[in-house]
Amino acid sequence: MTASSSATESTTQPDIGRVAATIGDPTRIRMLLLLMEGRSLTAKELAYGAGVEPATASAHLRRLEADALITSLSSGRYKYFGLRSPAVAEMIESLLVVAPEKPADPRRSTVPENLRAARLCYDHLAGQLGTEVSEKLLSRGWLTQLDDTHGAYEVTPEGEQALAAIGVDVNALRNGRRRFAYGCMDWSERRPHLAGALGAAVAERCIALGWLARQKHSRALSMTEAGQRELHAWLHTA
Repeated sequence: MTASSSATESTTQPDIGRVAATIGDPTRIRMLLLLMEGRSLTAKELAYGAGVEPATASAHLRRLEADALITSLSSGRYKYFGLRSPAVAEMIESLLVVAPEKPADPRRSTVPENLRAARLCYDHLAGQLGTEVSEKLLSRGWLTQLDDTHGAYEVTPEGEQALAAIGVDVNALRNGRRRFAYGCMDWSERRPHLAGALGAAVAERCIALGWLARQKHSRALSMTEAGQRELHAWLHTA
């Protein structure tokens, strides 16, 4: 290996330190957590949610966008911000798993009950509901875990039929650009929930069918009366 090739390799290493510094700022991490809901928000909304002045928020948003953690889209008078990709959401979720609580007392939980019960991890189900759905899909034999180191799942023929019953086109998801299906460690439950294109499709159908409802200004989801009947029936009797 030549000195020039070694120098080239050293300049192409991911700048983990910069990303860590960016998300390590308390205001910026609050903004990223707000965007974990999966919706795009304006700078004013993010400033309010993060508890800072609009001018301060703008500076933080520029840093987040420069480091490719968020994207922006102008529409009329407003500019909307969102997470750049599901990978950013999964990175944040993984950090929440290993981050110590404040105060660091294992007997106490600082997770709001509505978020622990059911929430969106960007665009897929998380919390108690998310992990329970994932475990039920596995126990019913609709999903099978592949023998690899990346936590990948595959859908069985029985699973394809069950998912088609609620409007999920498994073949279309397999042929998409996004990673198909895998386990994402849930930060409140410390067990995996279903992520990837399949996880997003299941969450989208549960909301579209009226089984789950978004809570305003929150990642939390509420189970509707229809959801209590129909989601249970699908998971247990389909």
